[in-house]
Amino acid sequence: MIEVNNLTKVYGNHTAVDDLSFTVEDGRIYGLLGPNGAGKTTTMNIMTGCLGATSGVVRIDGLDIFDEPEKIKRKVGYLPELPPLYPDMTPMEFLEFVAKARGVTGKERTEQIEKVMEITGIEEMQDRLIKNLSKGYRQRVGIAQALLGNPEVVILDEPTVGLDPKQIIEIRDLIKNLGKDHTVILSSHILGEVQAVCDHILIISHGRLVASGTPNDLEKQFTGSSTVDLSVKADQARATEILAGMDGVSDVEVKSEADGVTELRVSAQDGGDVREALFTAFSKANVPILNMTLSKASLEDIFLEFTGEEPAQNKRGKEARHGRNLRA
Repeated sequence: MIEVNNLTKVYGNHTAVDDLSFTVEDGRIYGLLGPNGAGKTTTMNIMTGCLGATSGVVRIDGLDIFDEPEKIKRKVGYLPELPPLYPDMTPMEFLEFVAKARGVTGKERTEQIEKVMEITGIEEMQDRLIKNLSKGYRQRVGIAQALLGNPEVVILDEPTVGLDPKQIIEIRDLIKNLGKDHTVILSSHILGEVQAVCDHILIISHGRLVASGTPNDLEKQFTGSSTVDLSVKADQARATEILAGMDGVSDVEVKSEADGVTELRVSAQDGGDVREALFTAFSKANVPILNMTLSKASLEDIFLEFTGEEPAQNKRGKEARHGRNLRA
């Protein structure tokens, strides 16, 4: 169990982490989600004992990171956003060096190095210079060093940044496997990253926790209702008359009416699914439903609502399209 209570970090006039509190349960994969500059990396650096805090408490298994940093560091493996690799070493040499630094000795050191190389899939690269490895394999070496010492908690800061799609999938699969034996915390500003691998999501904005829960919990917390987009063969007056007599409908928005077809958006109360009730109501009224689609809040909607910023991949996509338009 990890407890972060009232954590604050101030640099001069800038508050990077602002009275942040959350808990992390054992054996799960947690995602720290937030825009660039939200305070994710600062929080991770404090949790791993790499950075002091202005105020607040971090406890891992009941131990205070500021009172017993050496004991805590034995329980935590950390991959910073820029892996701390020595490019003129081979992975084998580097892992030997890290294992010695962490006090892993003798036969145990050999066994642990073999194990982490197998877990991360770098056996065939163990004798190549790190500087000659691809970005994906360098990330794997970084994760391997974080696993030495068999830590209970593995913390990964932007583990797939700069990787190609194939490498991203491979690293995500690796993280899922790590979650079987470790508590994993990873930070990202990429929605798909968190959605693909995490059991629980913590959304941070301007150094503060603005939302916490499973993806399903956050959907309910964000909207409290689901919406149904509906096309019916009736005019607006007839369609809204049928909906007015239905239970469980909180709001009706008429999107368009043309050629005897009305398109509507129907919002349900309490996150319910009213498709069956809609089908029954319009069937009884002898009004055909031409199309019906259930829509719930996406993680993108939730991110925008809680942080006030678009996800990074959306910004990049817009910038790319804007660039193409300028060149056209």
